[in-house]
Amino acid sequence: MYEKIVQIALLFDFYGQLLTDKQIEIVEMYYNDDLSLSEISEQLGISRQGVYDALKRAEKTLFDYEEKLKLVNRFIEQKNGISQVDLMLEEILRTEALSDSAREKLDSIREHVDGLLGSAV
Repeated sequence: MYEKIVQIALLFDFYGQLLTDKQIEIVEMYYNDDLSLSEISEQLGISRQGVYDALKRAEKTLFDYEEKLKLVNRFIEQKNGISQVDLMLEEILRTEALSDSAREKLDSIREHVDGLLGSAV
């Protein structure tokens, strides 16, 4: 269940604004505010089944967008690639036989990589 929540959260971050206002509200209430279907239905004045249907439609829409656009997949691949570069830089920087100039350039690259990893979270 936890994996699905994380997956929906990522999809919602990328594609949430493409949902209807009502779907956005229901997804936020269910996943972010951790409200039950009954609690949401009471607050919105619609049936529990109506909340369930809207939530499932929103989830399907998010997965459909990802299937077509693959933005989340690309994001994860890029983040993993940048992490690999970061590990390689760390290994190179541990090497004793580096000139000061090379070490400075690698440190600069490392700062950029760290910035990319920080913004990719």
